[in-house]
Amino acid sequence: MANLIGCCCDDNERLLVAEYMPNGTLAKHLFHWEKRPMKWEMRLKVALHTARALEYCNDKGIDLYHDLNPYRIMFDKTGIPKLSCFGLMKNSHEGKIYSTNLAFAPPEYLRLGTVIAESVTFSFGTLLLDLMSGRHIPPNHALDLFRGKNYLVLMDSALDGQFSDEDRTELIHVASRCFKTEPEERPSIKFLKATLSRLQKRAKLCPINVKRPMSPPSKNLPEKTKPATESLKLTPFGDACSRADLSSIHELLEKLGYEEDNGVGNEFSFQMWTGEMQENMDYKKHGDAAFLAKDFDTAIEFYTEFMTGAPTVSPTVLARRCLCYLMTEMFSEALSDAMQAQVASPEWPIPLYLQAACLFKLEMEAEAKEALRHGSALEAY
Repeated sequence: MANLIGCCCDDNERLLVAEYMPNGTLAKHLFHWEKRPMKWEMRLKVALHTARALEYCNDKGIDLYHDLNPYRIMFDKTGIPKLSCFGLMKNSHEGKIYSTNLAFAPPEYLRLGTVIAESVTFSFGTLLLDLMSGRHIPPNHALDLFRGKNYLVLMDSALDGQFSDEDRTELIHVASRCFKTEPEERPSIKFLKATLSRLQKRAKLCPINVKRPMSPPSKNLPEKTKPATESLKLTPFGDACSRADLSSIHELLEKLGYEEDNGVGNEFSFQMWTGEMQENMDYKKHGDAAFLAKDFDTAIEFYTEFMTGAPTVSPTVLARRCLCYLMTEMFSEALSDAMQAQVASPEWPIPLYLQAACLFKLEMEAEAKEALRHGSALEAY
C-alpha cells in the first residue's frame, strides 16, 4: 500500500500527507493512455498486488476498503502498483460511510445503505472488469455479457493475442463470482489472490503472441452503422440518442422543459410557500441557466447542489445532469443518472433513450440497442 506519512490539523486546514506516486493512477494508464496500452501481464500484476493489499488490510483487522476503483491504485517510481491508503479514511464500524457511483455500488448498499466485508469483493470485481475491458463498465451490463458469453465484446481489443482462451475464461468467471447478489457466495480475497497469482505466473512463463480475430471496437465503425435501429419507430429524441448526437439531445431536452416533473413541482411549490426551499430552488435555476448556456461543468455543480437538498427526486434534473456528464465525457456518471431517472419515472421513455446514448459512448452497442427498444415501446404514438 502507499504509505500515509503524516497529517496536519490547523484550524480549518486539514491535510493528509501520503507517499508520492510519480507514475500516476491506474485510471490514467488504463483509460487515457497516450503511447501504448497496458499489457495483459501488467494488468494481472495490478490485480494481484491489489488483492495482496486488501488481504493485508484484512489481516490487520480492517475489512472495509471504501470505493475501490482505478483512481485508488497508483504507481511508484519503479512502476509497482500500490493501493492508496485514502480508501481506509472513510472507514466506519457500521459500514454506513461509502462514496461511490450508484451504478457500481454493491446490492446490499442499494438495499440497506450499508456495506460489509464482502462488498469489497464486489468492488474488486468492478476493478477486474476495468482491467479486462479497458473501460468502466457497470456490473449489471457486464453480467448481461457474461450470461450471453459475449467475451470478445467484453475484452479490450488492445490485448489481442496476449492471453489464452483458458486464462480469459477463468478471469471472467472469477469476476462474475464477485458480483453474486448474495454476499456469502462471493469469493474471499485470499481465493482471489491465489487465482491471480496462478494466472500471472502462467502469463509470465507462457506469453501468447498469436493474433486472434476479434470484433472491431465500435468506435472504429462509421457513426451511421452504430445504432442499426431502422426497424424501430423513434421520436426525434430517440433518434438523436440512437446517433449519440449530443447537440440535438441538448436542444430537445431544453424544449421538453419540466413536463415530467408536474407532481414534483407541486410539492416544491408548497415547500417554497413555507419558505423552506427557496434557496435550494435557486440552485436549480442557476443550473438551468448554465444548461441553456451550455456551461455544462457549472450546470453539474448547481444541479448536484439542488438534488442534495431536494425533498424528492426530479427525473428531469437527472436527465439534464446526465447530458452534462455526457458532454464532459463522464460516461459512467451519465449512465448512473439515466438509470436513476428511470427509477424515479418508470413510464418516461427519456431515461431509456439517454441510457442508450451513454451505452453507445461506452461502446456497449448491444445493450444500447436494447435500451432503445425499451424506450420505443414506452412511446405513445
